[in-house]
Amino acid sequence: MRWVTIVRFSEVGLKGKNRGNMIGRLGQNIRDALRGFAKVSPYHDRVFVPLPDIDVWPLVSERLRWIPGIRNYSLALRSPPDLEAIHSSFLQLIPDGGWQTFRIVAHRADKSFPHTSQEVEERLGAIVKEKTGGHVRLSKDADLSLYVEIRPDGAYCYTERIDGPGGLPVGVSGRVVSLISGGIDSPVASYMMMRRGCQVNFVHFHAYPYLDSSTIDKAKVLVQRLSRIQGPSRLHLVPLGEIQRQIVVAAPEPLRVVLYRRFMMRIAEALANRDGALALVTGDSLGQVASQTLRNLSVIQDAATLPILRPLIGTNKEDITREAEVLGTYQTSIEPDQDCCQLFVPRHPATGATLQQVLAAEAALDVPALVEQGLAGAETLAYQWPASHNEVMVG
Repeated sequence: MRWVTIVRFSEVGLKGKNRGNMIGRLGQNIRDALRGFAKVSPYHDRVFVPLPDIDVWPLVSERLRWIPGIRNYSLALRSPPDLEAIHSSFLQLIPDGGWQTFRIVAHRADKSFPHTSQEVEERLGAIVKEKTGGHVRLSKDADLSLYVEIRPDGAYCYTERIDGPGGLPVGVSGRVVSLISGGIDSPVASYMMMRRGCQVNFVHFHAYPYLDSSTIDKAKVLVQRLSRIQGPSRLHLVPLGEIQRQIVVAAPEPLRVVLYRRFMMRIAEALANRDGALALVTGDSLGQVASQTLRNLSVIQDAATLPILRPLIGTNKEDITREAEVLGTYQTSIEPDQDCCQLFVPRHPATGATLQQVLAAEAALDVPALVEQGLAGAETLAYQWPASHNEVMVG
């Protein structure tokens, strides 16, 4: 007998002609996450991860639970495909106490096996009942569920299915660049795009040295956390303070925030083009702040030619906060910081700016020069997972 992790797909299994590529990518993502201590074997309906030792299971489980494309996974004992061996596996898996009722769920993937799934359930149920004194309960509310999958290479026995994040494997949908602040929303938006198969690069705008570096520090921590989900990540750090200062000098006060955001989009788009990304991502939620009214979002959108994806646009703050708590980014996001949007913030920001007003204000600015200024000051950090959490400066 040998311990094996069985990984089941989410939407990957529904992708027709793209199924093979999807499974291959998921297998590679799992292989990268488990590099150094577990082999990975993708098949058309499962990914199998034989464990060298039961002691590595907690680490394997923690890494698998965050990999997009995984519906669920199980720690299983693989035995020869016969009823006696399956029963022996069950005896190792059954806990000593804490249960009274049980059910057995059998799946006969190998149709050459001499017993049907129902026959396997009945025979094993009778044996388990005799050996343990437990009572059979066929419904899902049984205290203990014992599963067996009978395949050509053996029988896989397990007692639980641990949920993964679902979605698509990172990398199958192309690359995007996410504008990540130090707040609650943008890390959640980034994670949602990872679950749709996107490899996410990040750009963070800061006002250092006009403000302190707290927001930069938070962005680094957040990208480290998100790199555990998608693997290697890049973070572009862009100074916006001097651009903001010039906007303050030349533009009407109520339009400042919209103008800040338009310059962010232009700079982020230039970085996205360098990175080979196909879209920008923001944590905008409609009506949450002044810059996120429908009219202002439309005016901000005009500054970019790449699509701007807003996965949280119809989500309320309570739901976003709950997702951030599950994701593990919430505590970092609520730490105090000095976000660049706090610099030169207007007392009464416009909530319904028009494109005509904004273009008139930008006519007093050298837009291309300011964009180049932001790009020239950008620093890029690379993050590796799981090999290292240390950030590496990219030349």
